[in-house]
Amino acid sequence: METILKSEKQEVKISFDAPFVIIGEKINPTGRKKLAAVLKDGDYDYIRELATRQVQLGADILDVNVGVPGLDEVTVLPEVAKIVSETVDVPLCLDSANHEALATALAELPGKPLVNSVNGEEKSLKAVMPIVKEFGVSVIGLTMDDDGIPNDAETRIAIAEKIIERAAKFGISINDIVIDPLVLTVGADSNAAAITLKTIQLLKHEFGVNINLGASNVSFGLPDRHTINQAFLSLAIGTGATCAITDPIKLTSTIRATDLLMGRDTFGARYIGYWREHQPKEDA
Repeated sequence: METILKSEKQEVKISFDAPFVIIGEKINPTGRKKLAAVLKDGDYDYIRELATRQVQLGADILDVNVGVPGLDEVTVLPEVAKIVSETVDVPLCLDSANHEALATALAELPGKPLVNSVNGEEKSLKAVMPIVKEFGVSVIGLTMDDDGIPNDAETRIAIAEKIIERAAKFGISINDIVIDPLVLTVGADSNAAAITLKTIQLLKHEFGVNINLGASNVSFGLPDRHTINQAFLSLAIGTGATCAITDPIKLTSTIRATDLLMGRDTFGARYIGYWREHQPKEDA
């Protein structure tokens, strides 16, 4: 199974036999007051810096979210997406619950972006699938529906199947569906990560579909979140996850190491190259 995403200049393949794909999470104002202020002010130099730094540190794709209360996403999402696409060469993941904003942004972007997201709710399926079909893009499918997020892997699998089947009715290939099994914090439920890992295992076995994670959710509310995120990502990649919306600044080295250990990095070239480029500089 291959999900191919494109910018004007680059192509990224998401696949079980390819290196893990990093979707940079930093252009999202949730919990980031500075970014929210910048989006309101329309001063985008900071966004250009975030885009450039994430790509320099390993991001293969960049998530773009402008969800600030009171902000006109229909105007701002296309504007910011265009700025990011002109700043870096990687494909984009357009992250919005505003369907009009998604369609407007997709109409202006080159290549083949990723849409974040659709879910098993009828309202979501009816609104998002036609947009995905119209623009010939790929989409992340969240394993939740009108009843919320299931607390077991089997129900999440049933929702994934519903999304895949509904996509097929629109003529959307399973190659363009990336299922997100959803990650909840182990701080609230010690079984949350185990349920996600089981869902990943079943998704790979039942459908062979590509699998995305919002990885940092697993550690929310706990101390030393970075250690938890590192451990979870390695477990998830080993189980079958193929991409994640995560922090490339903190986690690319962990992901490179995991790829190496899984035999996806011939002679350790990517791992060693990344280490050489980004190792801390000693004082002269």
